[in-house]
Amino acid sequence: MAKFNKKFLKPFKNIYILVLVVFVVWMLFFDAHSLLFHHELNSDINELEYQKQHYKNEMIKDNKAIKELSTEEGVERTARENYYMKKPEEDIFIIEYEDSIAKQDNDE
Repeated sequence: MAKFNKKFLKPFKNIYILVLVVFVVWMLFFDAHSLLFHHELNSDINELEYQKQHYKNEMIKDNKAIKELSTEEGVERTARENYYMKKPEEDIFIIEYEDSIAKQDNDE
């Protein structure tokens, strides 16, 4: 057993190796630029890259909507579909089916 301890601890008697080991451990775990800190920064970078791609896609979608609204037909279609607007000379008929009407009590 003593032979094993001497063989294992022999490299650590050299001051340069000991300083190197302490330095590596310090840089990996305790320093401001540690491996753990870099891992956290890399995960933040990945999240920001994902958000960047998401917002680029949103910008493309918004540019398509702007192009559509720049024409007279696009404005009219948007007004009719989203805001239920109509031309003054038009009549709108709403058709309801029996299964879509709420049931009323006949107790009156």
